[in-house]
Amino acid sequence: MAKMRIAVRYRLFWAAALIAVCGGRTQADDSWVVYQGGDGPGKDKRVVLVSGDEEYRSEEALPQLAKILATRHGFNCTVLFAIGEDGTIDPKRVDNIPGLEALDTADLLIIATRFRDLPDDQMKHVVDYLESGRPIIGLRTATHAFDLKKNKTYAKYTWNGQVPGFEGGFGRLVFGETWHSHHGAHGKQSTRGTLAPGEQDHPILKGVKDGQIWGPTDVYGVRLPLPGDSKPLVFGQILTGMKPDDSPLAGPKNDPMMPVAWTKTYAAANGKTARIFATTMGASQDLENEGVRRLLVNATYWATGLEDQIAADADVSIVGEYHPLPFGFGGFKAGVKPSSHQIK
Repeated sequence: MAKMRIAVRYRLFWAAALIAVCGGRTQADDSWVVYQGGDGPGKDKRVVLVSGDEEYRSEEALPQLAKILATRHGFNCTVLFAIGEDGTIDPKRVDNIPGLEALDTADLLIIATRFRDLPDDQMKHVVDYLESGRPIIGLRTATHAFDLKKNKTYAKYTWNGQVPGFEGGFGRLVFGETWHSHHGAHGKQSTRGTLAPGEQDHPILKGVKDGQIWGPTDVYGVRLPLPGDSKPLVFGQILTGMKPDDSPLAGPKNDPMMPVAWTKTYAAANGKTARIFATTMGASQDLENEGVRRLLVNATYWATGLEDQIAADADVSIVGEYHPLPFGFGGFKAGVKPSSHQIK
């Protein structure tokens, strides 16, 4: 009996060691992808990137962003996906994002989900992370990250929730806004980023030129002013078409322009104050733009307290081949496993 107990403890020890080495991986199936960082300012910083939206191809954008952060800057990155019954990436599956336990030891959460209805055991890791006071970056649909209809324990984080103190749910609470509106014409009017007056020297904007940021996704509407200590860094100029050199739209839609990137803080339950960066850009096609990539890389440095390491000429180039699909419902590539996003 004693030998059996020793054998069991031995197996449990090595199981725990394997989990630690694999960054919290506890499943035998292929449900996420890990990029080990090399040398660089981000060495030993753990970033968890959570995808899961039906429209803007976060399942393509976040692996590419993670590759850049790991390969060019040394961050250890884990990318999570909405996973279907067959083990492939399925953005339409709103109630399953395996691997969220990686947040328990993460230094940064980057989230780009849309209307997810996660079960309690998965959602708990998100809420525990939020209330730990660690930093969060939200991309595009993160303002309406959750729609908790079936799973009620954390329903106050639903995008249109009305629980006192949690009105507008996770998006409004964390980023300062929930889903509000399309301000530009969706699929017809693209977005040019203009730097907010007086913020040109902010660390997140280091090396980003005025007008350099562009993306085919339209400007989202937000209610002005953004609450609390929100500080707009980039405003979204609506263009008349879908090319970066199209002219600005005339009229009141661009006066005033909506912020498309801003910082704020979040007061966590443990008394810590978390750094927050939000942008309503960040779709997969947006990452083809150097200005968008630099903005997101700089924001990662800033969020993790490494703003003094930001270099204006830092390498933010694409890693490997990157040919993102156009945004739109039902347009994702079916049958893709997370392992297909490994660096070859």
